[in-house]
Amino acid sequence: MLTLDPAPLEQPDLLYTPAVAAETAALYERVSRVIPAVEWPIFAPYVAEINRLKRERNAVILAHNYQVPEIFHTVADIVGDSLGLALDAAKTNADVIVLCGVHFMAETAKLVNPSKTVLVPDLRAGCSLAESITASDVRLMRERYPDTPVVTYVNTSAAVKAESDICCTSGNAIKIVKSLGAPRVIFLPDEYLAKYVASQVPEVEIIAWKGHCEVHERFTGDALRKYRADDPSIKILAHPECPPDVLAVADFVGSTSAMGRYVAALDARPDASPRVVMITECSMADNVAIQNPHVDFIRPCNLCPHMKRNTLPKVLHSLQTMQYEVTIDPGVAARARIAVERMLDFSRGG
Repeated sequence: MLTLDPAPLEQPDLLYTPAVAAETAALYERVSRVIPAVEWPIFAPYVAEINRLKRERNAVILAHNYQVPEIFHTVADIVGDSLGLALDAAKTNADVIVLCGVHFMAETAKLVNPSKTVLVPDLRAGCSLAESITASDVRLMRERYPDTPVVTYVNTSAAVKAESDICCTSGNAIKIVKSLGAPRVIFLPDEYLAKYVASQVPEVEIIAWKGHCEVHERFTGDALRKYRADDPSIKILAHPECPPDVLAVADFVGSTSAMGRYVAALDARPDASPRVVMITECSMADNVAIQNPHVDFIRPCNLCPHMKRNTLPKVLHSLQTMQYEVTIDPGVAARARIAVERMLDFSRGG
């Protein structure tokens, strides 16, 4: 259960010494394309201290693809989309997991690591999509559509997962719906992802909820058509949480990890000088740009205010104080774990 952060954040006076500069020089090289050299002395002392404390605590940092580059590329041990983080979280031997993302991701990490300490740097890092539905809403849907399997997007609370048959991510939603072999499926809570799944699996009736991601719902097809008019060769990549008119214009629709693989394939052909616009949270483009230097990125910037609550000072504070620990009611956790493990078993097998 997560509550509001009760106290202001305080940090020690960290200095950018020659020793810190030398220790973090290789890490700065990773992010030098997106972080100016003049800013690195601000970040470097935190990076050095966080990496030292990780060793001391036997801790790992999991960072979602939407995290800022200074977290994603210099202190994170495991990075990826929701599915990748869940799969890797289940395999870690660390005693402590610090989840740099939003609260439902931390709950998922706790579900697959019930004996480990899972921390979040900021308890206010929520999610508009997760907050669009409650456990009682799912029970009501079950009453309305009896004997219909419930597929719940991983972007939900543990309480909602506990009322579900199986979880999914944007990367495996279509395969999971197909695998059920049911003529009708309740798909919660993202309306746009549900519509995308329905368009790809027309033989299944999809019962959707009206939840939306506040980042992706702000993109429009008209805006994308303007990019196309300015440069007809541009490649538009869109996340399936975007509205249907956005997906209709896109060259590629997929999860954040799938977008990364698509860009990597373009980067392997530098003679083509590809230009890409990624229709998702804007830190994603920064992180992918670092890994693909031959691709020119156009960055329409819709920030997730919740993802951006995670900062290096807060990550350090979390490791210093072992705050803020994520706990889940044991009864809820036991039921939610079933839905998550079914998703993970499906992904491991597929």
